[in-house]
Amino acid sequence: MQQVEIYTDGACSGNPGPGGWAALLRSGEHERELTGAEPDTTNNRMELTAALRALEALKLPCRVVLYTDSTYVQKGMKGWLDKWKRNGWKTANKKPVRNEDLWRDLDKICARHEVEWRWVRGHAGNPGNERVDQLAREAIGSLDGGRGT
Repeated sequence: MQQVEIYTDGACSGNPGPGGWAALLRSGEHERELTGAEPDTTNNRMELTAALRALEALKLPCRVVLYTDSTYVQKGMKGWLDKWKRNGWKTANKKPVRNEDLWRDLDKICARHEVEWRWVRGHAGNPGNERVDQLAREAIGSLDGGRGT
């Protein structure tokens, strides 16, 4: 099984507001960057989208170490997800899970891979994390022809 290292990040200009996401995929000597943007979203949706799009880009089942600076994504995948599924996609407070559509898609794609979720502190000099942060912010600027929001 191929080993892949992934860094992901999401960004929003306002929350909600215009948002961008980015992923950096590395396997051996190969590297690939993915980005995207949405005109009206939240930071959490962009964080989830970055992880989802990165995993969807893998053509074969892989062993993945996925780095995120989002405790929302990391804790969700390592602890909350199983509880939400058992509770019919409700939180411990019996409220609907926010971003359920993305959580369901992420859960489904993760079934294909062996994913280890690692949290990394944002803006702390980690080169992979700094790169995806930059790319996610640049993606926001692409929404209106590069003028920014």
